[in-house]
Amino acid sequence: MTYRNPTPTVDILIAYRDRGIILIERKNTPHGWALPGGFVDEGESVEHAALREAKEETGLDVTLVSQFGVYSDPRRDPRQHTLSVVFLAECHAGTPVAQDDAAALRFITAMPPAQELVFDHAHILRDYFHFLETGKRPVFGAGHRGLY
Repeated sequence: MTYRNPTPTVDILIAYRDRGIILIERKNTPHGWALPGGFVDEGESVEHAALREAKEETGLDVTLVSQFGVYSDPRRDPRQHTLSVVFLAECHAGTPVAQDDAAALRFITAMPPAQELVFDHAHILRDYFHFLETGKRPVFGAGHRGLY
């Protein structure tokens, strides 16, 4: 029997000093703005993948604060069915530089236009900014339709 399972990925909400959350502009398709992140390598923990992807795409050594949630809508990535473990992270030192899969980077302190974002990152960022405003984390289940 052949199993067709979702591919694990990570995304990182990196709070950089007092400048906000880092977004990267993707070099590869799908093009647009995204949270730093990527695929988990074989034999790698999701925590290590998050640290590696943050370093590869922003040049920063980050500290993981906590898991924010798991996003697994089968339509979240147009290339294939993935699930993403999303982490909250902090970085207080170093200078971020777009590298690897990132063509550019920017900081946000409020929700950007959803059409600029790829994957389900508009959904993740809405949940994140709601969390900052209320202290309530998203409740996952029943398709996660904005439950808090």
